[in-house]
Amino acid sequence: MTAAVRKQAETSLSLDNIGFLLAKASQRWNELLYARLSEAGFSEVRPSYGSVLIPLFAEDGLRQGELARRARLSKQTLTTLARALERDGLVERVIDPTDARATLLYLTDRARELEPVAEQIVAGLGARVTETLTDRERMVLQAALREIADLPLS
Repeated sequence: MTAAVRKQAETSLSLDNIGFLLAKASQRWNELLYARLSEAGFSEVRPSYGSVLIPLFAEDGLRQGELARRARLSKQTLTTLARALERDGLVERVIDPTDARATLLYLTDRARELEPVAEQIVAGLGARVTETLTDRERMVLQAALREIADLPLS
């Protein structure tokens, strides 16, 4: 494939479009992640929960607004996810004692049980993904994904 043909395929509505490939790669990652979590006894954990759980694993007891910022989610989306996580026994929502308008999220014991299991699963999946890449290719891919995640809306 010539460079011009490859560039056209990557920018047009095709199976080689970068956006399509990113979406499909993310979808496959989530399928693999959910399968491994279910096998490990955590079938209630959806891949989307990682957006909330990972920041809470780093710092428990965050306000919903701060958690939304760290997770790069709208406050409305975060509220919906928080309710699902609470329903599934992974977080507890508590009114902030210093500001009754704010809600704090805390991990439950079940979420704490999940943390080392999820860490092991994610490490294994990461190793599986990168086993075909050189160290240089892996670093370039990570840098490119960070750049894409930080693209401005405008």
